[in-house]
Amino acid sequence: MNKTSVFKSFVASTLILGSAVVALPVLAEHHAMGEKEKMTIVESAVKADNLSTLVAAIKAAGLVETLSGPGPFTVFAPTNAAFEKLPAGTVEMLLKPENKEQLQAILTYHVVPAKATSSAAIQMVQDDGGAHPAKTVQGDEITLSLEGDSLMIEDANGNKAKVIEADMMQSNGVVHVIDTVLMP
Repeated sequence: MNKTSVFKSFVASTLILGSAVVALPVLAEHHAMGEKEKMTIVESAVKADNLSTLVAAIKAAGLVETLSGPGPFTVFAPTNAAFEKLPAGTVEMLLKPENKEQLQAILTYHVVPAKATSSAAIQMVQDDGGAHPAKTVQGDEITLSLEGDSLMIEDANGNKAKVIEADMMQSNGVVHVIDTVLMP
């Protein structure tokens, strides 16, 4: 099975959320100590100061257990600064219990149900002539591409997120930190 087939098979499967300059000192510290293989995506995100808004959203959406499950998952994790770029009041509105389903849809749009490193994703983009569709847990597709040496993720609305920290390996998948919140 070639790499494209493997990725297409991986993206056709299903599951949550949603990479090189933003520092994750706490997360990096745990990785340096060899704890990464023991920690789930959620456990690591909780320890990263720049992912606190994402963690709050995961909790409000009731997705902690899912993202703590066996996976594997590839999570495109928006930073706090990415959430701050949304229109004023958007995050607060999404965190309300009555908007739980909408929040779940947004977060699961940031998750691909497989484990894909940045090098594997870049290879798939190159193999596909510059753009590679990936089905998310939410059910819609995101498009992976390259701008220079940067891995980019484009949502259904044409918004692009840049991977600013790649390949943070966890016990149940991999996290790529992004600079923009993706919207289905």
